[in-house]
Amino acid sequence: MNNLQATTTLHNGLKMPWFGLGVFKVEEGPELAEAVKSAIRHGYRSIDTAAVYGNEAGVGQAIREAIRETGVARKELFITSKVWNADLGYESTIAAYEASLQRLGLDYLDLYLIHWPVAGKYKEAWRALETLYKEGMVKAIGVSNFQIHHLQDLLQDAEVNPMVNQVEYHPRLTQKELQAFCKANGIQLEAWSPLMQGQLLQDPVLTGLARKYNRTVPQIILRWDIQNGVITIPKSTKEQRIIENSRIFDFVLSKEDMERIDGLNQHLRVGPDPDNFDF
Repeated sequence: MNNLQATTTLHNGLKMPWFGLGVFKVEEGPELAEAVKSAIRHGYRSIDTAAVYGNEAGVGQAIREAIRETGVARKELFITSKVWNADLGYESTIAAYEASLQRLGLDYLDLYLIHWPVAGKYKEAWRALETLYKEGMVKAIGVSNFQIHHLQDLLQDAEVNPMVNQVEYHPRLTQKELQAFCKANGIQLEAWSPLMQGQLLQDPVLTGLARKYNRTVPQIILRWDIQNGVITIPKSTKEQRIIENSRIFDFVLSKEDMERIDGLNQHLRVGPDPDNFDF
């Protein structure tokens, strides 16, 4: 974990960067293109999108432009997308994957996730992901927003265990039990909304640590993520913030300070509850 291209190895042997760029709610257009290109230009190798974000075409275009402009090879990049709830089902999930590839203009994805655990639908979708994986159309498969009971249910019938579970994760929602369950089953935890949509920027514990380490509060939080063994994909569209967020590989939080941040947990969500959503 000593540089921006540092990776962890998923249970199938695929290497995934610890750090990447998320593009949730970034609309198609110049801002999106510049964010993706800027991230790759400054050393990011992981880009995370989803069908429901409505920006796969723009992300794909920016990736192709960045490859041309920087000389970074496609195989050096790690691109993630997700199947949306309306497309969960065996045939419909396979069709959704192919539609995402077409929009992105890519031959394959590095990681494809089930976006939400829709009751009665995610098992058929998982069977489709297993087919895509076995046929070599995607390098890794996983889930997003799955709680322990969802994973237990999925694992009863799964032929391939999920490689990743991407969930809301930040100092107010540390998900220790979920992380322990994932670790016991070879599933890598990944954080979305790691900065809690900016709600932690004035927290006194975090601002104190930022002064102590001469860092920003986001840098403290993002370093806490990866020291906890959690992949993180903060969203930003501003080049300076994209650079700043990634500068977390040249310092280490002490064990005591890691525990102080852990102590901020309140089981508090800013996103939907995976056990109570209606979309």
